[in-house]
Amino acid sequence: MKKLGFLSFGHWSKHPAYSTQTASDTLLQSIDLAVAAEEIGLDGAYFRVHHFANQLASPFPLLSAIGAKTSKIEIGTGVIDMRYENPLYMVEDAGAADLISGGRLQLGISRGSPEQVIDGWRYFGYDITEGETDADMGRKKALEFLEKLNGIGFAEPNPYPMFPNPPGLLRLEPHSDGLRDRIWWGAASNATAVWAAHNRMNLQSSTLKYDENGKPFHIQQAEQIRLYKEAWKESGHPGEPRVSVSRSIFALVDDLDRYYFGQEADKSDKIGVIESDKRTIFGRSYAAEPDQLVKELAQDEAIQEADTLLLTIPNTLGVDYNVHILSAILEHVAPELGWR
Repeated sequence: MKKLGFLSFGHWSKHPAYSTQTASDTLLQSIDLAVAAEEIGLDGAYFRVHHFANQLASPFPLLSAIGAKTSKIEIGTGVIDMRYENPLYMVEDAGAADLISGGRLQLGISRGSPEQVIDGWRYFGYDITEGETDADMGRKKALEFLEKLNGIGFAEPNPYPMFPNPPGLLRLEPHSDGLRDRIWWGAASNATAVWAAHNRMNLQSSTLKYDENGKPFHIQQAEQIRLYKEAWKESGHPGEPRVSVSRSIFALVDDLDRYYFGQEADKSDKIGVIESDKRTIFGRSYAAEPDQLVKELAQDEAIQEADTLLLTIPNTLGVDYNVHILSAILEHVAPELGWR
């Protein structure tokens, strides 16, 4: 068995072919898609977070709205860029959203992806200290977020408060028990995956990572996951961690599918540069008739290593068509691979 979710980038544009012409379209359709995904039996609804772009940004209003309209599906992010966040305010937002959803939040956090603007976090009022990189700042904020999620009091109470205080130091409210165990780190390298394990976070691995040895993407990603699992055991954490990987997968079951994805160009991995000094490998997409798709996916080592698969979706094509895409995977592919 494998948990299956969708991952939406939340694009919108005035493009005539888009069903998401505005931010309102994208937000409302995201809620509708999560509701529909729960109805067809999908396990998770996940959303990307990008600032200064025509894409989803502040996640907690959306996650809370989905939580209020669903009852079973996991609701998450992939990922929140911690460079832009106030960790304490985020603890409050996350706690509220998790309580609204009944404890279904699965929050992916990370240093974040390449930005639309130069050092965008500076516009949010944050800066790095001398000798620190923006990656250092993101990880430091992540650790503070994790610490405060534990619900241990740390703030000195006012001796003359507006309302009576409980005894001892005060924690942030609302507090949601168990949310600390449902935080994921988005790792682009082997080293950050190991760091995530040492800090007791689940692992999210995307459709790209730093090219660390020249091997095919799925093999490098599988190696990353195995290193993460070994580090988790070495750290002595209780239980088993969760690991998700993302993939673009399309089962071609009708003419419209073949029109959209039948000539899918990304049949092989791509090499690129997302930062000035980082060679990056981008994993291939999968688009084929169901029988062929099953054969190809069975060879993907990283999917085999993960317990959760996030299906990246073309949200701009509308709710109905994306439900069709996800239903095709559930009906024609997942059972053949033992995912269902």
